Amino acid sequence: MDLVTQMVLGASVGEATLGKKVGNKGILWGTVAGLIPDLDVTASLFTDTLTSIELHRGFSHSILFSLLLAPLLGWLISKIHKNEAATWRNWTLLMFLGLVTHPLLDCHTNWGTQLFWPFEIRISFANIFVIDPIYTLPFLTFLILAMIRKRTDPKRRFYNRMGLIISSTYLVITIAFKLMALNVFEKSLERQGIEYTDIQTKPTPLNSILWGATVETGDEYLIGYYSFFDSSTEVKFKHFKKNHELLGAISEEDNCKRLVKISQGWYTIEKKQDTVIFNDLRFGELKPFEENSDFSFSYFLKYENEDLTVTERPKAIKDGEKILGKLWKRLKGN
Repeated sequence: MDLVTQMVLGASVGEATLGKKVGNKGILWGTVAGLIPDLDVTASLFTDTLTSIELHRGFSHSILFSLLLAPLLGWLISKIHKNEAATWRNWTLLMFLGLVTHPLLDCHTNWGTQLFWPFEIRISFANIFVIDPIYTLPFLTFLILAMIRKRTDPKRRFYNRMGLIISSTYLVITIAFKLMALNVFEKSLERQGIEYTDIQTKPTPLNSILWGATVETGDEYLIGYYSFFDSSTEVKFKHFKKNHELLGAISEEDNCKRLVKISQGWYTIEKKQDTVIFNDLRFGELKPFEENSDFSFSYFLKYENEDLTVTERPKAIKDGEKILGKLWKRLKGN
């Protein structure tokens, strides 16, 4: 999830854990704990494209990381706030819960999280987009209402609990939405006589009403969209050739194998002159409601001095307002 949402979740967890004892200090340190796992994004400053992708949502998003770091941070905070009623154990519990709830929430997004690192298992339920105002804004509102109350005020705990309950309930509802959308896609594929080997569903940006599906067939991927406001459950799919054969000898390169592993096998290949383009399909299209659209995550594969280099294709979203307008229009029904 985005940083604001993780800050709100961490702050709310901090309030629920120690708000009664330390007031807004619990919110402050909960916010810090909620931010720490995403420090792995700084890896891009020191490593190559592939390594930074592999590290993201890896060790820092694991239960093991939370278990190792929480006692150290708890000890440091207990030294900073010596005069507070909270003990080292209290601060350790707060930091552990703030750290571990971050990756637990990220598991619901599309990227995948190595919660059980060092095991190479990425958990991704793909039931909520990385930025969802319906999840975040009510949560933030109740947190602010709690913060402005005195630590002894019962309404402070009430508001914080309400934020946690409403956000968690919405998260459960999005799982139900995902299953409903999946059912629509599967039945539409069956009616159209399309045989497929696998299917992925995910919400489109900023909402949980309009869903996308990526469907794997023999030599193609199909991409379609369904809104709960659609007047028909017949889904129109766009076809994309896999073109895996275009990789040629590149498929034996270590960097290419790493990309295939990162994409979990959901990729298509394009070739333009001497450059091969690797499209990771898990995150859908950059401009989903246009006839021709790049994918959200694509990589240029090119030999330089006999080494295969991997460079992420820049995202040129100059017409973001136009894209959001089309998203809103499609969300309201076909």
